Amino acid sequence: MKELSVLSLICSCFYSQPHPNTIYQYGDMEVKQLDKRASGQSFEVILKSPSDLSPESPMLSSPPKRKDTSLEELQKRLEAAEERRKARRHGGPDGGAGTQEAQVLKQLAERREHEREVLHKALEGNSNFSRLAEQRLNYKMELSKEIREAHLAALRERLREKELHAAEVRRNKEQREMSG
Repeated sequence: MKELSVLSLICSCFYSQPHPNTIYQYGDMEVKQLDKRASGQSFEVILKSPSDLSPESPMLSSPPKRKDTSLEELQKRLEAAEERRKARRHGGPDGGAGTQEAQVLKQLAERREHEREVLHKALEGNSNFSRLAEQRLNYKMELSKEIREAHLAALRERLREKELHAAEVRRNKEQREMSG
């Protein structure tokens, strides 16, 4: 059996004549050429299982082995971790000004205060908006009322003028009938 590169395998697809060897080996895969069809060539690619690989083929890389740690080293690590925990609980080795819990509580109190301020500002802004909207609405209603009253006054004036004109026309008609 003959080993071929992937490039030669691809190039063999373009040849019209079948290659005399129909089985190719490449690393951990086996390629069999199937019967030629009018639409082109077809291949069957068979991957070998890891147990079938020969010792000379490249092996899959295994994770690096850790060196064994002794019981003494593990004990030292545990003691160091416990010391770090104690230092954190009691404000650190330099006699710090607070524990981690106190810092968390302080941050929570600051957040609550900030939330209260934001809520207060939002309520204040909302009340200002409501007050301004109410003022604008009242102004528009007053303006609308004034315009309506002016329009009604103009209509009354025109009606009064029409009545005066009608009365004058009646008087003139009566005078013509009497004199005529």
